[in-house]
Amino acid sequence: MTPQPSKAATPQDESGGVDYTIRIQAAPIEIAPGTILSTITYNGQFPGPLLRFHEGRQVTVDIVNDTDTPEQLHWHGQMVPTDVDGAAEEGTPFVPARGKRRIVFTPRPAGFRFYHTHNRAGANLGEGTYTGQAGPVYIEPRHEPGRYDREVFLALKEFEPTFSRGGDMAMDFLSPAGQVKALREKGEAATKGSLAKGMPHGYEVGYRSFTINGRKLGHGEPVHVKQGERVLCHVLNGSATEIRSLALPGHSFEVVALDGNPVPNPARVPVLWLGTAERISAMVEMNHPGVWTRGDLSDDDRGHGMGIVVEYAGRKGKPVWTAPPPFPWSYARFGKPGTAAPAPDETFEMLIEKDNAADEGFNRWTINGVAYPMTNAVQPATFHLQQGKRYRIHIRNASDDIHPVHLHRHSFELTRLAGLATAGVMKDVVMLGGYQEIEFDFVANDPGLTLFHCHQQLHMDFGFMTLFDYV
Repeated sequence: MTPQPSKAATPQDESGGVDYTIRIQAAPIEIAPGTILSTITYNGQFPGPLLRFHEGRQVTVDIVNDTDTPEQLHWHGQMVPTDVDGAAEEGTPFVPARGKRRIVFTPRPAGFRFYHTHNRAGANLGEGTYTGQAGPVYIEPRHEPGRYDREVFLALKEFEPTFSRGGDMAMDFLSPAGQVKALREKGEAATKGSLAKGMPHGYEVGYRSFTINGRKLGHGEPVHVKQGERVLCHVLNGSATEIRSLALPGHSFEVVALDGNPVPNPARVPVLWLGTAERISAMVEMNHPGVWTRGDLSDDDRGHGMGIVVEYAGRKGKPVWTAPPPFPWSYARFGKPGTAAPAPDETFEMLIEKDNAADEGFNRWTINGVAYPMTNAVQPATFHLQQGKRYRIHIRNASDDIHPVHLHRHSFELTRLAGLATAGVMKDVVMLGGYQEIEFDFVANDPGLTLFHCHQQLHMDFGFMTLFDYV
């Protein structure tokens, strides 16, 4: 059975002073009895081992690459130097094929982070985040309130990817839902013009198998709970391309942190929504005894495995699923009501556009008309920062896709969501709705090249990236 990530990797007592070893290797994973897949993993399992660090305490990690492909291991959500971050675009050295790198860094900030490959996959569905290269990181804070009985880590992940021509993506869950007319007209005109010239819809990716903690629904160890327990659930969307939802019948989630950062206004919700690479930490009070399916709202995805059984002590039987009522997901719900973010020192404008099927059948993505080249060589930065200043990024999305956009080596504060002002919510990934605008601020407090990109693997690979530098 695939190991569950609720157990931390064991720190090593080696004479060389190594705290952890992460081994990149091809391995079989059993997602259901008799259903075994081969993929690239960390330490032969999916998810990779849970790494528990201590905020501010230096660690040494050996990354061993047993594959024939040079690799990058990205420390997502952490403020680390560029030579450690794990992005070739920033100049991080590759972990050589059949070789290793030793890295030393100081984990920060505290909270739920993760590590994953940052290789670009292009048209190869056996590379990049399509593989099993993802694992959770928890950085213990200096002062832990500990208002819970136990923790559970859940990694949501699809396997067996295939290409398709277009597809529907859930859109109606984001709030505010308003779209910008000019962006919609611009995007629709571009797509209609492409189709009128005989172009097909650009490639998208679908999946045959869906898992939580590497097991399909009903085929992994249930989450065993006791009535009255307060369980802190750390949920990771480890998908390469998909937006995920998660509900537990008869229970609610008190969201206490987004992307590892405590929210100023913890709030109860009936369902969680996570873009690619987002994390949510939420408290669940176990006050509804039974045997339940905690799963995705999509009947098809849940039917193909995207769920896990929650079983109360002393209860047996077939797990029950009931869908919650429709619920709008708004980051602002967790922010500071009536509070405005400080004015920035400078604002950067970004316009996101899609060139349908323009790159050998794949959609090409541009920021301000420029597609980032598919190369490992470091490119000139487009945006320039001065240390200590506060910057606002204003993004307009002239496509109907939701983009989970990610800023490396920094956290940012959400300031405006589809026209709604907000403050106080700190993240490193945020979903930008189709034909919508978003604004967020960050302080330039981690010098070095800084990558910004859509975390949807296809979008990142085919142009949706840019670089910041410090001057």
